[in-house]
Amino acid sequence: MREVVTGPIVISVGLILASSAIANCQTNWFVAVVAVAVIVICNIWGRGMVKIVPILLGVVVSYAVAAALGEVGLPIVWDNTVFALFGPQSDSGLATTAIITIMPLAFATMIEHIGDISAIGSTCERNYIADPGLHRTLLGDGLATILASLFGAPANTTYGENTGVLALTRVFDPRVIRIAACCAIVLSFCPKFAAVIAAMPACVIGGVSLVLYGMISA
Repeated sequence: MREVVTGPIVISVGLILASSAIANCQTNWFVAVVAVAVIVICNIWGRGMVKIVPILLGVVVSYAVAAALGEVGLPIVWDNTVFALFGPQSDSGLATTAIITIMPLAFATMIEHIGDISAIGSTCERNYIADPGLHRTLLGDGLATILASLFGAPANTTYGENTGVLALTRVFDPRVIRIAACCAIVLSFCPKFAAVIAAMPACVIGGVSLVLYGMISA
């Protein structure tokens, strides 16, 4: 019964998100198609590491194509980094407001979390609701949301895009996520890296997202 309920929910999430991917693709369909093509080719015909990281390769190749077409700029905005919270212009009132505002959103992400954990469990053929347990996974998302609210970021949950990545890469080892998380934390303190991500053209994001959202629905 759980699969009957969560299945349509996850399909709906993928289809709803697809509209945003299409909107991003419309900024430059050529670059978006390049991203999709690279991901598909690497996933079907790739070998070794190439087959493991098709999404990353899709981002890198399409990003390079977008840069060659003049679609990429590199604005560096210091106020958009984490260091702005500890500078002379810090606003404790803004941080408090962000925490209060984000609290109601946490209830919506709890529902999404349950559906995503069920979908990921089906993809990995493991019952994550039983082990490590829904109470532990919800706690992890809750702590992440508390931390995100301090930086004005949106509520966190086990997003459905992760299901698509798992289905593509077939890499289910949690250690990979831990290493990626540590790398992301370190890079978040690098304004230049943040500028590179911020400068990523919408068409690149759209092409990659189109594949991920399709995998969510599938």
